[in-house]
This record gives sequence, structure tokens and C-alpha cells, in this order.
Amino acid sequence: MVTMRLLPARSAVLDGTPDTRDRAIDVARLASLLVVMVGHCVLLLATVTPSGVWVGNTLGAQPSLQPITWVLQVMPLFFLAGAASSAYGLKPGTAWGAWLVGRAQRLARPVFWYLAFWSLALGATRVILGEASAERLGGESVALLWFIGVYLLVLAFVPALMRCGGAALAGIVVALLLASALFDGARLATGSIGWGFPNFLVVWLIPVVIGVAYARQMIPVRFALVVAAAAFVAAVAAVVLGPYDVPLVVTGAETFSNTTPPTFLLGLHCVWVSLLFVVAAPAIGRWARNPRVWYPVAVGNGGAMTLYLWHIPAIAVAAFALHAVGVDAVDPAQAGFWGLMALRAAVFAVVMFTLFVLLSPLEHRRLPWWDARVTTRGARGALAGCLVCVAGVAVLLMAKEGLGSSTGWQALAVFLVALLAARAQADVRVPRASVADGAATAPSDA
Repeated sequence: MVTMRLLPARSAVLDGTPDTRDRAIDVARLASLLVVMVGHCVLLLATVTPSGVWVGNTLGAQPSLQPITWVLQVMPLFFLAGAASSAYGLKPGTAWGAWLVGRAQRLARPVFWYLAFWSLALGATRVILGEASAERLGGESVALLWFIGVYLLVLAFVPALMRCGGAALAGIVVALLLASALFDGARLATGSIGWGFPNFLVVWLIPVVIGVAYARQMIPVRFALVVAAAAFVAAVAAVVLGPYDVPLVVTGAETFSNTTPPTFLLGLHCVWVSLLFVVAAPAIGRWARNPRVWYPVAVGNGGAMTLYLWHIPAIAVAAFALHAVGVDAVDPAQAGFWGLMALRAAVFAVVMFTLFVLLSPLEHRRLPWWDARVTTRGARGALAGCLVCVAGVAVLLMAKEGLGSSTGWQALAVFLVALLAARAQADVRVPRASVADGAATAPSDA
């Protein structure tokens, strides 16, 4: 009798994980992702009114909860984990352009499927519900792809960071913090948010630098504790004495957003959160050797991009399905609000698990031509790497503008053209073995 397996075999996952794998990195990636998913589920208020879809934010409606964002803002660990994984896999002598294209191949594969879905869905929405509805939906559909854009950009720096000594890496972190403060100052002085845009790179490079230093075992535990404490104190002072708002995520009620674009305060947050992970990593790694812990961690990491890309649609399905049966959580002051939120979270978990089972295999399904192994050097390699960076900027712009405007669609076109051109610049040497062969045994390292 043939049975269909929804998830990878336990024995394949446990036996297929090398003893040398840094399991703490995988725990950090998945735990951060779960915090993001649960946070969005709880913070997103949504219902349908006679005038259309209404969307709100729990933190905007109840500002007293905003300090919790200092725990919920875990994106630094995403960048740290990605940088450490990249550092572990970067072989000496690897050409920069070919390496960056290789990282983009793995990262972009599930994004292609996601964009294809939304392109079709928005086209159908335009036909069925009209242009206005398509614009509203398109404006939100790709917002989370900002991470992809920034990630492609910061990855480009990993090979150079691998050649730096410990003192140089520490100096780079200090320089990045100072640069973020200068851009904040210009943003405040001029009233122009454009001065803050460089901080998308400057601030998110901070956990990347720390991630590279961690992978190279350059950060003593005592030093990490002292610097983390100093960074936390400085962050509190920046709020109490400076111009910074408390929330470290979008609330819809900020006067000076710390995330769009990032600020010096978020840079300090990156420092202390990343260094606390460095301190805890040995204990986390030992804990993750328990088979009961490692199996879900490995499986979750194998579909990490599926969880990230599709959790907002899953939340929307849960919220609107409950609305259809007369259950709405739209105001923290309403009776039984948190119980209703718990119910929504339970429905969301079911929807998300279903999407994970159905869609996570797409992360590992080899795409013809795109996934062939590449290697190139010299001018062609440099051009390929630069094109990947152009794609990163384009997808960041697309996330900002959304697919509800012509600018967003143009940015999508630039993203695709730049990535495909980068791939075309790379010489094909050896066909890449199907990624699906290792999907059950190796967590994602994107």
C-alpha cells in the first residue's frame, strides 16, 4: 500500500544532518520566523465593512503595548543567520559574482512562484472587482519582499567581510552605527524621508557583520555581553532623550518610523539582539541536538521562505473566514478580544500548515536553466554580481510601491530582467543536482 508523506521522513532528516552543522543558526532562523508570523497574526486587525476591506493595527489602537516590539523585532536574527550560513559555505577562492548568483538562485526560486501567483491574482481581481480593488490589494501584496531586496544587497558584502580581522569587523559595526545616526540627523533636519533610505543597507549590514564574525568564532562571550548591555542602554537613552519612537515595527501611528526606513535606534537593537544570540548559541546548539527538537527545526528551515512569503495571505484567509461566520477581532477594547485573537491564531495555524505542505516543495523544485550550476570570473563575474545588486534595489522599490502602481510593476520588471541577465552572464559548467534530492535532509541556508 502506497501512502503519501506530508512531511520529510524523520529518519532521513536526523540521519542526513552532518554532525558539524551549526544547529543554533537554524533554531534562530525558525524561532525568529515564528515570532514574525505570530506577531503579524496578533497585530493585524482586518475585517470587511460596507465600504470594503478595513485594516488596522493592534499597536496603533493600543499604544501601551508598543514596548513589546523590542522583543517582537527579530529581523536582525534573520540577517545574522543568513550571513553566518553564507560564511560557512563560502569556499576560499570562490569568485564573487558566481557566488552571489548562486545565492540568488536559491533565494529567488520561491519568490518567482509567489510573484507569478500575485500577477495572476491581481489580474483576476482587476477583471472581477475593478481597478480600485486591484490597486488596494496590489499595494499590500508584495510588502514583505523588502527583506529579499535588502538581503540580496547585504549578501554582496559577505566575501569582503570574510577577509577582515576581528578589530576591522568591530570598527565596521561602529562606523555603520555612526552612519545611521548621520542619516537620521539629515532626515530630521530636512524633513525628507529620502535621507533615511541608505539606512536600509547601513542598518541591516550590522547583523550581517556580526553574523560573519560569529561564524568565524571571533566574538568572546564576555565581550558580547558587555557590548550588548551597552547597546541596550544606549537604545533606551535614544528613546528617552532623543527623537525616536518606542515601537520597532510598523504600527500605523509612528511620528518617526524606526523601520521604514531603519534608524540608529534599530541599529542599536541589531547589536544587542545579535550579541545576545552569540552568547546563547552554544546552549541553543546543544538543545537542538535533541531529535524531538531538531526534526521540526530542520523541516521548518527547509520551507522557511514558504513560511515567510505566505503567512500574510494565510492570516487574511483566517481573518476573513472567521468574519464570514460572524467572528471579528477588530478592537483591543472589545469584550473577549484576546480570546478571539487566540481563535484566529488557531485557524491561521491550520491554514499555514496546509500552505506549507502544498507549497514548500516549490522551494526545492529545480527550475530549468535557472538552477544550473554557474561559475564565472573577471569582468563577466563582476557584472553578474552587480546585476544581482540591481535586482535587490528593484525589489526593494517594488515592495515600497506595491503592485498597485505602475512604478511597482516597472520595478518588478527590472527585478526579473536584472536577475535573468545576471544568470545569463554566468557560464554554465556542471548541471546542478536537483535540490529536491537534499530537501528532506538539509535545512534552508538562504
